[in-house]
Amino acid sequence: DVFEQPQHVGHKKIEFHISTDIPAVLQINSEKEEKNDLYAATEEINNTGFGRIFPAPSANDKMETEEEDEEIPSEFISRKDLEKNRLSREEMEKFSVFKNYEPGDPNCRIYVKNLAKQVQEKDLKFIFGRYVDFQSEVERNMFDIRLMKEGRMKGQAFIGLPNEKAAAKALKEANGYVLFEKPMVVQFARSARPKQDANEGKRRK
Repeated sequence: DVFEQPQHVGHKKIEFHISTDIPAVLQINSEKEEKNDLYAATEEINNTGFGRIFPAPSANDKMETEEEDEEIPSEFISRKDLEKNRLSREEMEKFSVFKNYEPGDPNCRIYVKNLAKQVQEKDLKFIFGRYVDFQSEVERNMFDIRLMKEGRMKGQAFIGLPNEKAAAKALKEANGYVLFEKPMVVQFARSARPKQDANEGKRRK
């Protein structure tokens, strides 16, 4: 009799050991039906001790998928918004940055200047991504944004677009667009000339 009593107490202790060993119980869901009761008991314990560990990743996953879903419809700026926030020619003439403005020689690379400090690559992608067909791997690979954040080139960016036509359209529609209260100056980039010309230019320098 004396030995039987500690055994009963021992069984109770085993229950507690199993309940704290949550990963093992979770992995072997279908081992025995008896364990379902234990599983229910462990869930109660989860809410207090382990509640923070298990639900956290799933909550984050939900957040990420929701964000992706929201981005798809409004991934890029609409033409209406571009026009709405773009300066008219008369307004452009009042800004010194548009004085002596020359679009430059058409090519598939554009140069943007007069960008506000807080502009990031994603802001430029939001505007200029509308001129790229992201379902085409070729166009996707040609789309390239280089935003300068330091030194003399600060507030300037080079954007590679799939072709001259896309670049010309981007220049026409985005030049004078007010981003973070500063109008963007959009021109064709000078560096995208045929390689021979570029090499001659380097030699002359």
